[in-house]
Amino acid sequence: MPDFKLTIKANKERAKEVFDRLDAIYPDAECSLDHSNPLELMVATILSAQCTDARVNKISPALFKRFPTAQSYADAPLEEIKKYVQTCGFYHNKAKNIQANALILLEKHGGEVPQSLEELVNLPGVGRKTANVVLGTCFNIPGVVVDTHCGRLTRRLGFTKNTDPVKVEHDLMKIWEHKHWSLYSHFMVFHGREVCQSRTPKCSQCALRTLCPFPDSREGKKICK
Repeated sequence: MPDFKLTIKANKERAKEVFDRLDAIYPDAECSLDHSNPLELMVATILSAQCTDARVNKISPALFKRFPTAQSYADAPLEEIKKYVQTCGFYHNKAKNIQANALILLEKHGGEVPQSLEELVNLPGVGRKTANVVLGTCFNIPGVVVDTHCGRLTRRLGFTKNTDPVKVEHDLMKIWEHKHWSLYSHFMVFHGREVCQSRTPKCSQCALRTLCPFPDSREGKKICK
């Protein structure tokens, strides 16, 4: 097993090779949450916390049709919003945050989703992950999105030892090429779902096997890391 206690420079080189290999495998990688504008994506990402993207995509068409603008969320009875999102888990808080966001967007941003990380993370229920999803996908402003897949894969790849998402994000910002931050994050999601799964990683099928210090002997065994 090679020594993966590498310098930042060496990890940058390995990260580039990881990117190139995943780019070849997932040429169409993109945000998996259905949306047609920044408001829809922000709402969808809020709903995706502790919920699958597939479930969010199932309920979002009716939600977005009923609430096409920040004003419509602000004007609606909170209980009505809850009815549309109740299958997404933690829907009471999510509905409250969505409506609270709408009120702030109307008051401070002309009803539009702001285009800066600082302004986005000040919105209720919007953390750095949600902010970076919206910025990268809708405004072409690169951001590292640390979800469960990204955290798991980058720890296995030896790019970080941290579990705190913000610390992981800053570790990856040092070694991932800036212009590829958002796309790299999509690759982590796709590869995490298809190959490098949480409990049963398919190491023998993994295109990153020669670049990864994660033990092949764990393949097929139920694990969490």
